[in-house]
Amino acid sequence: MNLYKLIQVTFLFFAISFPGLKVSGQTNDSVINQCHSDFMDETVVISTSFGDIHIKLYKDTPLHSNNFIKLTKESFFDSTLFHRVIEGFMIQGGDPDSRNAKAGVELGNGGPGYDIPAEILPNHMHVRGVLAAARESDDINPKRLSSGSQFYIVQGKKFTDITLDEVEKKQYSLAKQRIFVNIMDRPENLALRNEFLAADSRIDSLRFKFLLDTLNGMMDKEYALTTPFIIPTEKREIYKSIGGAPHLDGSYTIFGEVISGMEIVDKIAAVKRDENDRPIDDIQMRVYLLKNKLNN
Repeated sequence: MNLYKLIQVTFLFFAISFPGLKVSGQTNDSVINQCHSDFMDETVVISTSFGDIHIKLYKDTPLHSNNFIKLTKESFFDSTLFHRVIEGFMIQGGDPDSRNAKAGVELGNGGPGYDIPAEILPNHMHVRGVLAAARESDDINPKRLSSGSQFYIVQGKKFTDITLDEVEKKQYSLAKQRIFVNIMDRPENLALRNEFLAADSRIDSLRFKFLLDTLNGMMDKEYALTTPFIIPTEKREIYKSIGGAPHLDGSYTIFGEVISGMEIVDKIAAVKRDENDRPIDDIQMRVYLLKNKLNN
């Protein structure tokens, strides 16, 4: 049985609702710098038909920041698209395959031919306006290597303590699901998996309860060895006042932030899109650098 099917099975036991959240209406263009990182000298400008987005890159993520500067100097991003947009979440670009792509073609698999080692730092958080690197999922990318070119800008939502609690519960559920899949996928657990997933496994309710208790015990033991996903008080206040995407914290490399042009991000995020979240009307970008010595 494949991993997707196994994950489907786990939802029988760990499904947690994740209610919709109100999209932040904030359009403040001042520097957020909630990540408390020094900025590179260069300012990156992403120019679109909607307007310009100005971004500062972080010094404490040199692999990602310097790579982004390198690609910008090479005009790598020019004429590529924002190929994936989700209102209340983020806008994504940087796929070279999006350049001159036919309408309706699913995008998001292209890159420069290399990945970048993760630079995931505890002071970095997915607050509204940050720039982060896209990557493949943990299942096939356990080291969380970043795409060499694909990036996203967080639009985000404002949260309450209740919805932040739901985020923590959801991350707990997902962690348990990943552990479940890993346990069931091990050769030494083949007999357990076959019996648990058998079509008639629930006929003997006592036996099924024993199997379920066995699996839960194994998962609890492995979960105890992990670091739980907890949103501390100071970060909660930021997500409540500014908004963002806290469920991504600790999993993706954040390497910059918007200093002006968040209203452009909001406009791009709101466009009509297809079933793959690609905008119906292409949104091309031109990316270039402004050199200055201002460091916030």
